[in-house]
Amino acid sequence: MSERFHTSSEDETIALGERLASTLPVKCVVLLIGNLGAGKTTLAKGIVKGLGAASADEVSSPTFTLIHEYSERVYHVDLYRLDDPAAVARLGLEELFDRDAVVLIEWGERFPELMPEDRVEIELARTGDEGREIVVWR
Repeated sequence: MSERFHTSSEDETIALGERLASTLPVKCVVLLIGNLGAGKTTLAKGIVKGLGAASADEVSSPTFTLIHEYSERVYHVDLYRLDDPAAVARLGLEELFDRDAVVLIEWGERFPELMPEDRVEIELARTGDEGREIVVWR
């Protein structure tokens, strides 16, 4: 099942993330899928805020740290800089997947063999300078 949304600004994308947060199970993996600049981190800001783990301003891309822990219930992972499945496996994602937490993963689709089958996938695409089309697959 999929849901399709359109946003026309960063604020609208954050607000959509907040709304989506309320529909996520307590324990889930969410793959944020899209090209560079598609709005993955912006949507993550809204989801993290909606889960009450941090304000949108406190959320940034974990490109260099790889994993941000916003609370025991919310993790944000960015696999952009990794290209080897063995390096990804060493991060300990399976341990995060076992927790009662929402685990947001940017670029996780590059390593499908390491991702749980039971997951939410959110695809983001630019539709102009500020516009985004966002499709949620559950």
